[in-house]
Amino acid sequence: MSTDATLPSEEGKLDVSQFMAGPRPDGTENFVMQQTMMRVKDPKKSLEFYCDVLGFKLIHYSEFPQWKFNVYFVAPVDSSTVGATQPQRWNHCMNTPGCIELTWNYGSENEEGMVYNTGNADATGTADGNKIRGGFGHIGITVPNVYTACERFHKMGVEFHKSPNSGGMKGLAFIKDPDGYLIEVLPQGEMVSEAVDCLQIPAEGGEGYIDNSK
Repeated sequence: MSTDATLPSEEGKLDVSQFMAGPRPDGTENFVMQQTMMRVKDPKKSLEFYCDVLGFKLIHYSEFPQWKFNVYFVAPVDSSTVGATQPQRWNHCMNTPGCIELTWNYGSENEEGMVYNTGNADATGTADGNKIRGGFGHIGITVPNVYTACERFHKMGVEFHKSPNSGGMKGLAFIKDPDGYLIEVLPQGEMVSEAVDCLQIPAEGGEGYIDNSK
């Protein structure tokens, strides 16, 4: 790994130009950022959320009863691209960028309360019950219009961590999946705000930025 990057000369500053220029390193030309894996408590609820709420499709799944877990790969693709056979689905999945691998460990659906730590100032699963400063933050989707998408989410009963007008950053939102993982909702263009959002919060005002890791 290269260590030639210019170190910050002041807080929050880093020269990143070398990481944006030139060809990809030899041998990496066909690498694909294929998946993020997240453990889920109840696979049916998670599949309903990612497929029915976010509009993803299940493009591949594998069951491992000998090890007591299953994996389900979802991605924002058209169902016509999903293969009819297991090898076709596997090949399609392994070449599709941005999949989410939902991993279900048998029995977690029967546990009380939340099961997995989301990484955002979360005490779930800690030995002492104290919140941890997690490294994982969120996944994200982009939509044509954040406010329209959030109106739909709100009508479907989705829990909001941040509606488009709450907080100091306007025009983006954070929703929660059934396990409490955060999904950022961003526009596919210019960041704009509307007068009132789905929770009837006006664009004027707001609390400012909140660090979710603490």
